[in-house]
Amino acid sequence: MDSWKTPARSCCPSCAYRMTPEVSSKSPQDFPSVVVVGLGKKNAGVNGQENWNEDKENIRAAVAVGCRQIQDLEIPCVEVDPCGDAQAAAEGAVLGLHEYNELKQKKKPVVTPQLHGSAGSEAWQKGVIYAEGQNLARYLMEAPANYITPIKFAEYIEQKLGNFASNVKVHIRPESWIATQQMGAFLSVAKGSAEPPIFLEIHYLGGANANDSPLVFVGKGVTFDSGGISLKPSSGMDAMRADMGGAATVCSAIVTAAALNLPLNIIGLAPLCENMPSGKANKPGDVVRAKNGKTIQVDNTDAEGRLLLADALCYAHNFNARAIVNAATLTGAMDVALGSAATGVFTNSSWLWNHLYEASIVTGDRVWRMPLFEHYTKQVTDCPLADLSNIGKYSRAGGACTAAAFLKEFVTAPHWAHLDIAGVMANKDEVPYLRKGMAGRPTRTLVEFAARLSQDSPNPK
Repeated sequence: MDSWKTPARSCCPSCAYRMTPEVSSKSPQDFPSVVVVGLGKKNAGVNGQENWNEDKENIRAAVAVGCRQIQDLEIPCVEVDPCGDAQAAAEGAVLGLHEYNELKQKKKPVVTPQLHGSAGSEAWQKGVIYAEGQNLARYLMEAPANYITPIKFAEYIEQKLGNFASNVKVHIRPESWIATQQMGAFLSVAKGSAEPPIFLEIHYLGGANANDSPLVFVGKGVTFDSGGISLKPSSGMDAMRADMGGAATVCSAIVTAAALNLPLNIIGLAPLCENMPSGKANKPGDVVRAKNGKTIQVDNTDAEGRLLLADALCYAHNFNARAIVNAATLTGAMDVALGSAATGVFTNSSWLWNHLYEASIVTGDRVWRMPLFEHYTKQVTDCPLADLSNIGKYSRAGGACTAAAFLKEFVTAPHWAHLDIAGVMANKDEVPYLRKGMAGRPTRTLVEFAARLSQDSPNPK
């Protein structure tokens, strides 16, 4: 094969080696443990059918598999050949070794991946930072709901941003502040739980001027979603600890942007609460009022994420944003439509779509554009008791699209995108460099998008 790739000698050793005369001339003692991995077709480049860079994906997958083999041998350190793309190799190593075992007495041995040699060291470090960002989101999404409550989520992110205090401000807004902001839709969801809601607001000031228009990220932060009075089936409900995946990914993206010192301003907004049944919970047919004054008939209390986002999106318009991007594990319909292959993107801006799409090709964490037709808007505005219903009048038909149409009613910004990440919330075995569990997607795509935006004109047309 013309694509065998080489690891390199390791401090306690491990890695794959290119099958070349140079390697074969070494003595076996130089390489106590070696993993050889195949990288597929050489110079495969961007695959237009798959919408990703095949070389980068092959490297991520191969390095992840190799590092896991080393972990199984209980070798604590592995040196990784850059494989022609040190950033992708680092991402594969760091993502592939991650596993949530915080609460187990018996843990897998910790393996530290390092770059073999000095060539590509900056790209390697960049890849480590990207991957650690996604792993942060995976950690938050995987942790049990009694460990990651709204306040604990906010405090954990605040702690992670503590190293960047010079250009980061974190505001953990309590319920009283939320009430003064007239976020009635958000509060209506939160009132069913004994856990108080939190509105997390992050300001990363990386731009040359603190007054430069920011990129605004908004993430749905339901730290546990029972469905409320419209109760979910008990089977699989434990996975709803990750219903704050939108908040986890956007906050992790900001932590990563700060670590990379990206030269742009970013604001992160995360409405955090639980959706629980109780005597105070929303009831089907209740009408609540959002921050912009629009009334919403709550026909299904399990369509709660859009209520949080409605108020957060209204608030996002206070910042004269370059673009507003929200992420949410919003609809099961998105999982039905695309499965785990890609995040569904609904946007009113082709400029914004192009940036997200180009970023996803690089990261391999793909996006796919979905429709925002007026056809769907009519299905949420045709409501007997209020301005809007929180579900489409044809119930499940086009559910991801009607949810996006609902959100659009709270957006006036010219560059807005809604990312429905329900389908990519968890990984079974689809992404070879992620273990089974919560996926933390699309954190790296958000980071790459922000990095590309930082090189763009601050005032898109």
